[in-house]
Amino acid sequence: MHTFLAPFRALREPGVLRQDLLASLVVFLVALPLCVGVAVASGVPAELGLVTGIVGGLVVGFLPGSSLQVSGPAAGLTVLVFEAVREFGLGMLGAIVLLTGLLQVTLGLLRCGRWFRAISVSVVQGMLAGIGLVLILGQLYSMTGADQPLSGTAKLTGLPGLAADTFTTPGALTAAALGLGTVAVLVLWPKLPARIRVVPAPLAAVALATLATAALSLDLETVTVRGLADAIQPPGASDLAALGSLAVLGTVLAFTLIASAESLFSAAAVDRMHDGPRTHYDKELVAQGVGNTVCGVLGALPMTAVIVRSSANVQAGARTPLSRIAHGGWLLLFVVLLPAALGLIPLAALAGVLIHAGFKLLPVRDLLPLARAHRGEAVVLLTTAIAILLTNMFEGVLIGIALAVAKSAWETSQAKVSVSELTDGRLIITLTGNATFLRLPRLLETLEALPKDRPIELDLTATQHLDHACRTTLENWAIRHNDSGVEAVRMTTHRAAAE
Repeated sequence: MHTFLAPFRALREPGVLRQDLLASLVVFLVALPLCVGVAVASGVPAELGLVTGIVGGLVVGFLPGSSLQVSGPAAGLTVLVFEAVREFGLGMLGAIVLLTGLLQVTLGLLRCGRWFRAISVSVVQGMLAGIGLVLILGQLYSMTGADQPLSGTAKLTGLPGLAADTFTTPGALTAAALGLGTVAVLVLWPKLPARIRVVPAPLAAVALATLATAALSLDLETVTVRGLADAIQPPGASDLAALGSLAVLGTVLAFTLIASAESLFSAAAVDRMHDGPRTHYDKELVAQGVGNTVCGVLGALPMTAVIVRSSANVQAGARTPLSRIAHGGWLLLFVVLLPAALGLIPLAALAGVLIHAGFKLLPVRDLLPLARAHRGEAVVLLTTAIAILLTNMFEGVLIGIALAVAKSAWETSQAKVSVSELTDGRLIITLTGNATFLRLPRLLETLEALPKDRPIELDLTATQHLDHACRTTLENWAIRHNDSGVEAVRMTTHRAAAE
């Protein structure tokens, strides 16, 4: 109990309670349109996005880990959720999220939270960039009321046809104009005077689009409201039984990897924004797992810690977890008291919000500096993003991780060959560094270019690591050189290097 109440001690200070409640209102106003937009883009009822936001506040908000970051449905999981619902059905979503949450709790209890920070930053950035690209392309179709193609390649190649249809269809053109206007408001809002920016940009953009739709009597598709009781669909026995499917388990692993990595990277970013208590990564992973377990039981969307809401929370002056807890309470009150208000929001406006969110996932400013300083990391980032666009989320991330591992192995394997000649005509070949199979082609080229009629001594004492493949190849080369009729090759090997 002492540890549980520690983050709330600041509430004793004058003005902290009031400041936290005000911050919770700001976070609520930021989260409301994003929760609805992520749900609609994921192909599920809008209320389920709000349920995830409520759980993120009223459940995860109480748990230890990170005291100021805010959890809820994330744009980064939209593409994966959409694919899961399309492939397995809405009923299976709760079961998938439930198992994801249990797996996160297990990983946290096993103290694996810190290991998620060992994932290559380039892979994570590439993952988010790939998600952003697929999200942008998909929402361009949703913004005009067109059906989304299933694959990222089809979304990309279908853009010329989408543009032609939009310009020749008045209703689609109107919806596109409203969506692009929403994006424009989001881009320009931070440049307005501070007294206007008191209203969060996503809320302002959606509110203006809704008012414009009503004032101009535009015939646009709006959010479908089902009611909270109808939207919540806990997974049934058949859904839980289907979790043994290999395809479903692959989706669960993708959910776990992406949700955990995004949450813990968000925690690291939020820690840099304030001087309060630092994040305990294992506890935060458990907290996210508990939240996803509850979301799974309710059949809602998966959650992560979301940097947009978290940064809004810190910037609004939050000092304790009360602000993120209270934001969940405001979301619950909205769903209970004003559910019909959701039915006024045009889908084109929500598409615009998510297109803007997709662009924020693209590391546009970081890519060129990264390419200049670390070209290999930039290649990993771009490859991961393109692989996600051309295949799917899980395969794209695996490709990125495999490339990052291969890059690290290549850079670690640095072997240098130097040749010196003694007075008696012998050649001393000295090998230094880490000699692995990755360096064998260049190493053999150097050795085979040596004179065939000279005695050679191969000195491996300065080699830090010599793997089995490299050692076997060197021994075979020595045998071939001996068979040529010259003095035998002498190999001097350091024991540690040979191991």
